[in-house]
Amino acid sequence: MTRRLFRQCVLALLALTLSACAMLEQLDTARDGGADNEESRIAAGLREALRVGTERTVDRTHREDGYLANERIRIPLPEQFQSAASALRRVGLDDSLDDLELAMNRAAEQAAGEALDVFADSISRMRPADVYSVFDGGPDAATRYLRADSAEELQQRYQPVVAARLEAVQGYDHYRDIATAWNRLPLVRPLEVDLDRYVTEQALDGLFTLLAEEEQRIREDPVARTTALLRDIFGE
Repeated sequence: MTRRLFRQCVLALLALTLSACAMLEQLDTARDGGADNEESRIAAGLREALRVGTERTVDRTHREDGYLANERIRIPLPEQFQSAASALRRVGLDDSLDDLELAMNRAAEQAAGEALDVFADSISRMRPADVYSVFDGGPDAATRYLRADSAEELQQRYQPVVAARLEAVQGYDHYRDIATAWNRLPLVRPLEVDLDRYVTEQALDGLFTLLAEEEQRIREDPVARTTALLRDIFGE
C-alpha cells in the first residue's frame, strides 16, 4: 500500500469516526430533550389535577350547607357536649344545641373560601421531586402533600374567619347558654371547649376529606378528567 493510499484510508476512517460520534451526540441530546419534555408534561398534568381538585373542593365546601348537608364532613357538637346532650335537652336546651351545631357549620363554610389561594401557592412551590412523589404515590398522595405543605397557613387564615362568623351567627352566645346551664348542675364536670380551634380543626379535616375524594376521582374516573391535559396524563 502506498503512503498516499494509506493516508487516504486513515482520513476516511477518521471522518467516519467523527460522524458516528456526532450522531451519538445528537441521539443523546434528543433523548435528554425527550426526558425533559416528559417531565414537564407530567408536572403540568399534575399541577392541573391539583388545580381542578382544589377548585372543586372549595366550591363544594364554600357554600351554604356545604358542610351541614354532607354527613361525611358535617361538624358535630364537641365530644363533651355530645356526652351531656341528653341531659341538656331534658332541661330545655334543644334549640341552643341545634343552633350551636348550625353556627359551627356555617363558620366552616365561610372559612373554606380562604383555601383556594393557599392551595394555589402550595402547588406553585412544588419541586420536581414533589411532582414524581405525588404522581406515583397512591390515590391520596396529592392530598397528603397539600396538607403537609399548607395546613399551618390554612389554620392561621381559617381561625379569624371562623371567629368572625361564629360571632355573627351567635355561636358564642349559644355556647355560653349551654355551658352555663350545664355547669349549674350538681356534680358535673364543667364544659370547657376552645370553640374557635375546634371548628377550625374540624373544618380542615372536612376540607381534606373532600379533596382526597376529588383526587381519587381524577386518578380513577375518566369522567372526572375534564381537561385535555388531565385526560392525557391520567388516561395512560
